[in-house]
Amino acid sequence: MQSALSITFLGTGTSQGIPIIGSNHPVCLSTNKKDKRLRVSVLLEWENRVVVIDCGPDFRYQMLRENVNKLDAVLLTHEHSDHVAGIDDIRPFCFINGPLPFYAHQRVFDSLHRRYDYVFETENKYPGAPTIKEELITKEQSFFLFGKEVVPIEAMHANLPVLGFRIDGFTYLTDVKTISDDELEKIIGTEVLVLNVLREETHFSHLNIEEALAIIDKVGPKTTYFTHISHKMGFHDEVEAKLPENVHLAYDTLKITV
Repeated sequence: MQSALSITFLGTGTSQGIPIIGSNHPVCLSTNKKDKRLRVSVLLEWENRVVVIDCGPDFRYQMLRENVNKLDAVLLTHEHSDHVAGIDDIRPFCFINGPLPFYAHQRVFDSLHRRYDYVFETENKYPGAPTIKEELITKEQSFFLFGKEVVPIEAMHANLPVLGFRIDGFTYLTDVKTISDDELEKIIGTEVLVLNVLREETHFSHLNIEEALAIIDKVGPKTTYFTHISHKMGFHDEVEAKLPENVHLAYDTLKITV
């Protein structure tokens, strides 16, 4: 019997978050907590294991808010800053447990080596720098993480390949614009699907609501949660009321179990 998988939405916003600095857009001025969104990430927990998907610029606050005192691994979808810019804040976990395993595509590690060279320094490394254990992954091969199979799923973020992940009946896909039928096959049968939806209007590198609903029709999950949401989507409660019964807007701090 599979152990239950607990998911906490650490952040559900797009690259600028909501509110956007200096914006007078009505959604940015909203007093509804569900309209305030940090950069996108989720926390996964099972059998005393703690794993995060993506490590963006709000990582430190997200860990403090959820009182996370241990972290066993990080899965990275791709190298954009809203998904990796919190890398320096893994230091406390490294100080406690040593090098932290990161699972990512080789291209993502190549980017991290350029941008955070001090993290990967092998000679005369600064003692206070974080240390990462690089675990290479590709769409071709699933892998096991603390007893659970993780299935990487490739999608296209405009022209950039990104990875999503399926674990048991949970599938997480962010920064998707298109996805091939072969990769969609990996998702068939998933119980809960998390999918990026930026807004109602079309966008060159992200799904809009109409495009996301078309993917949901193909996959047939029991429940879908939209994430990576921009202020242009509208007010959380108003958008939620318009969605199909089994489709929801995720929000920061939302917790679900699969």
